[in-house]
Amino acid sequence: MRIALIHALKHSIAPIEAAFAKAWPQAQLMNLLDDSLSADLARDGELNDAMTERFLALGRYAAATGANAILFTCSAFGPCIEAVVRAHAPKPVLKPNEAMIEQAVTMGKRIGLLSTFPPTLVSMPPEFPASVQVVPKLAEGALAALDRGNRAEHDRLIAEASRDLRDCDVVALAQFSIAATAPLVAEATGRPVVTTPDSAVEKLMKLLGAKA
Repeated sequence: MRIALIHALKHSIAPIEAAFAKAWPQAQLMNLLDDSLSADLARDGELNDAMTERFLALGRYAAATGANAILFTCSAFGPCIEAVVRAHAPKPVLKPNEAMIEQAVTMGKRIGLLSTFPPTLVSMPPEFPASVQVVPKLAEGALAALDRGNRAEHDRLIAEASRDLRDCDVVALAQFSIAATAPLVAEATGRPVVTTPDSAVEKLMKLLGAKA
């Protein structure tokens, strides 16, 4: 099985590769990275038709390589990814958050959503069902610290920000790039934590009938 992984942040590659290595090492992974996507979204502040067309082009390229499924790891581009889903049905095309959201809503009605990338906290809450309350929280400065190569500072800022979510039933880590901080967030909040990479791999395996 070839799985195409499409990234808008270079920091997303290692977490999803680690999740596949743990749960589904037999999968053949293919990485496509365009980090100008996140830079352009941060600059423009909104998704537009041109951005959607860029995603459609990435989807066409991934499909042309013979990929059995496509997984996007960039959490701030939901509507653009939905266009790719429609274009390639019935091939599995997953938004980065959908499997995690499905898991989180089974764990409580008040869900803390923690992110280091501000646009994610705009695009992602509407993806949750109306039956739950989403409490967004930005870990300010954490992504900039990671870009500087200071992972310790990145992780500290995430754990510190997560303390504001202690009254939630569960904390959802909105990006692949912060999945590794799950134990720190669990310790800081005392709440269960769900991450995007592990839940995404599990859902892909079910969709494709794969065995570990």
